Amino acid sequence: MEKLRSNMAFNIIGAIVLVLAIFGLVVSLLGYASFTRAFFNEYAVTTYHMADTATTLINGDHLDDYLAGEETEEYLITKGYLDGYCKRISVSLIYVIEVDRSDYGRFVSIFNPVDNTVDNSSYTEWELGYERNTTNDEYRQKYRAIYEQGAPYETVYRVKTTDGQHPHITTMVPVKKSSGEVAAILCMQRPIREINDARRPYLRSIAVSTILLAIIASVLAAVFLRKQFVDPIRKVSREARRFAKENTKEEELGRISAFEEIAGLAASIDTMEAEMVSYIENLTRATAERERLGAELSLASTIQENSIPSVFPAFPDRTEFDIHAAMDPAKEVGGDFYNFFLIDDDHLALVIGDVSGKGVPAALFMMVTNILISDRMLAGGSPAEILSDVNERVCSRNPADMFVTIWLGILELSTGKLTAANAGHEYPALRREGGRFELLTDKHGFVIGGMSGMSYQEYDLQFKSGDKLFVYTDGVPEAMAPDGSMFGKERTLAALNEDADASPEQILKHVRGAVDGFVRDAEQFDDLTMLCVEFKGKDGKGS
Repeated sequence: MEKLRSNMAFNIIGAIVLVLAIFGLVVSLLGYASFTRAFFNEYAVTTYHMADTATTLINGDHLDDYLAGEETEEYLITKGYLDGYCKRISVSLIYVIEVDRSDYGRFVSIFNPVDNTVDNSSYTEWELGYERNTTNDEYRQKYRAIYEQGAPYETVYRVKTTDGQHPHITTMVPVKKSSGEVAAILCMQRPIREINDARRPYLRSIAVSTILLAIIASVLAAVFLRKQFVDPIRKVSREARRFAKENTKEEELGRISAFEEIAGLAASIDTMEAEMVSYIENLTRATAERERLGAELSLASTIQENSIPSVFPAFPDRTEFDIHAAMDPAKEVGGDFYNFFLIDDDHLALVIGDVSGKGVPAALFMMVTNILISDRMLAGGSPAEILSDVNERVCSRNPADMFVTIWLGILELSTGKLTAANAGHEYPALRREGGRFELLTDKHGFVIGGMSGMSYQEYDLQFKSGDKLFVYTDGVPEAMAPDGSMFGKERTLAALNEDADASPEQILKHVRGAVDGFVRDAEQFDDLTMLCVEFKGKDGKGS
């Protein structure tokens, strides 16, 4: 035994056998994982094709009619087709559901064929209109991908189950209307017991092959395998450790062994190093680019904020009126805007607008429109004339076909007379002294930038001391709660009348607080802009 322990050949053969055994184990594990992944992918693709075929049996244009309670002959025929198809292709169940798109947290069943004989399951068929919560966040994300991102299909794997169900996959495909819109999702659940049945002989064949290879190699090629196997592995190991520590590429390992497995491993290390170095460089560039874009957006936001009045009180030396405004874009920059300024000592200009779209294009369009309106108002003229002239100038240079809704008013401070015109904007809210805010259903003209040659109608309001006017963009009534409901005009009026005698600044705070309490944690959907003015008269008392 002592001689064997000190014998070089014995030690080399022993080392080779040990290395081959370890390598065989590694190859077995890698092959096992690769085989399983490939099997899963093939299973998912074939299940997708079966599910996609099933969608051809369904008329997506009539699903809403089915849910409305109309179990038509077509519905019953389709249900029969799906039942037969479920049994013919040996899947556990097929269910067609319409998902609540507000948060994808609930769905309602339309069809649900079940075949418990496929996998000795105990599923119960859902009735038409059956509602339930989405199983978990994974399903919710898959539903969202199909509805919003246009994914052709999504698959959920359940290899280990805790609810008594057998291992299975669930493949989801869209059911579309004739217009191409996704109307519902068809889910097909298929058992995957074949995977376990296929993996056992695979593992046995790997184990037997590894043992035979170790025996043959140890007897016939001890020295050769040491050179072609042990040493190359050490080189690969050293290179992998070096790269993990330094993240720099050195001379490639190349083909360091006659064995494809070892040569392939070395090639993978070389490829990995090249791709990782390239990835790190690209990531560095991308990070720098994101920081640059972030800085530019921040600067754009600052420029936009400074393009409208933002210091309050705006006219501390004027006692005839009090005014306050606020703008909160949905993104870094937005398309809403407001403006107010003294045209002369006796006339106050009031403007609020909402550009179609959001983001940088809307912000640029907003600033151009704001400048055009401001310059035109300073040149004189009535609100209707000003809107007509601005519309012509916008339409003459509008290749992007953007448009903007505008409410524009001129308040004569000596008399309290307000002359205003509305280009497709929201109805203003008016509150007379001692009364409550009510919507003023003024005459709407066409949006600015929509079509040249438009004319606009103006109207007059006579303000008395204490009267208030509130104008806003659609971001207020259309603010959306997590359940998809909108804030609406009734809640807007309720917030305004919470303390109708308050100052314009406090009134805006009441409305914003009511909107925030309504939407809670939901993402802001649209730009939110408000302006409130109170006429106080010559004595400057107001309400």
